[in-house]
Amino acid sequence: MPAASVPAPTAPHSAAPATLVTNIGSLATNDPALGEGPLGLLADAAVVLDGDRVAWVGRAADAPAADAVHDAGGRAAVPGFVDSHSHLVFAGDRTEEFRARMSGRPYAAGGIRTTVAATRAAGDEQLHATVARHTAEALRQGTTVLETKSGYGLTVEDEARSLRVAAAHTDEVTYLGAHVVPPEYEDDPAGYVDLVTGPMLDACAPHARWVDVFCERGAFDGDQARAVLTAGAARGLVPRVHANQLHHGPGVQLAVELEAASADHCTHLTDADVDALANGRTVATLLPGAEFSTRSPYPDARRLLDAGATVALSTDCNPGSSYTSSMAFCIALAVREMRMTPDEALWSATAGGAVALRRTDVGRITPGARADLVLLDAPSHVHLAYRPGVPLVHGVWRAGRPV
Repeated sequence: MPAASVPAPTAPHSAAPATLVTNIGSLATNDPALGEGPLGLLADAAVVLDGDRVAWVGRAADAPAADAVHDAGGRAAVPGFVDSHSHLVFAGDRTEEFRARMSGRPYAAGGIRTTVAATRAAGDEQLHATVARHTAEALRQGTTVLETKSGYGLTVEDEARSLRVAAAHTDEVTYLGAHVVPPEYEDDPAGYVDLVTGPMLDACAPHARWVDVFCERGAFDGDQARAVLTAGAARGLVPRVHANQLHHGPGVQLAVELEAASADHCTHLTDADVDALANGRTVATLLPGAEFSTRSPYPDARRLLDAGATVALSTDCNPGSSYTSSMAFCIALAVREMRMTPDEALWSATAGGAVALRRTDVGRITPGARADLVLLDAPSHVHLAYRPGVPLVHGVWRAGRPV
């Protein structure tokens, strides 16, 4: 297995001037040493951003001088959202599938093949444009770190180009050749696993940091998933797992056993699954946009949190089962539908996502962290859940630069 802790990719050093963001009404730092509770909340706060790093955090009255000053006007500030699960390299549209699902047809893994056909037919320029549009959309809504995957190519050439496209837009790139078995291998799934763990992996490993597999009925069983993840790990990729989304299955246990960074979805869990997550290093990444878009039962975040598991929230932005890039929307769903408190949901959408990506430089506002900060048109981060659907993001800094 790769080392449990992976050096974090960071943005190149910025020449941005030192900026004092002051008159922050409520600042969530995610550092209990800096303020109240797990969120490290500070009232009447200020932050100094120097280059691409946070240089100072404290009370506004004690703030040092800086090259530039930004008055937050009493607004709340939170760390940039860390979206640790998305599928942005795609072409086509699945509106009709969504319409049918909202009319009563259940969601099934096989719908992915519709996007596979469209993605294979698309040119590189179209794929780049799609990823750029969605990453920009997410950034405007406060997402400063975003993971994305391949998985809609499912040939050696198309998976490799999908990862090249993704890597042009984010450092957090995941090889998901094992998304579903493509039609041409429908009668030979073992042959497709051999392709994913052989020639496809050879072509894709240089462009990715992570390896993922959809361990689910209609996709890959436990033995197939193990083969994919161990082959990827042998090539230096760190495992992640689509686990237990549609049914109970072996995905969560496999993720914990292989020390995967995250088990994503975690909708259908046994007590043994919950215990494994609570006692392992694998983060339970919950994706409530998928349940919203498929009219499926939501994960029980309360059960996981009460057991001591680390929980992250993510959008699962994809054209089939969760076509949203809004982390704020997922926070609101987590509070309303998954029994999380507003504080827990914010932590999971920021620091939790950072843990799921094994990053220590993002997801918090503390000296030395990357200078990712979001100002809200609200007096408190609680408004992210209290005012669902309202565009509350007033300003975003990513790596010290205003967006």
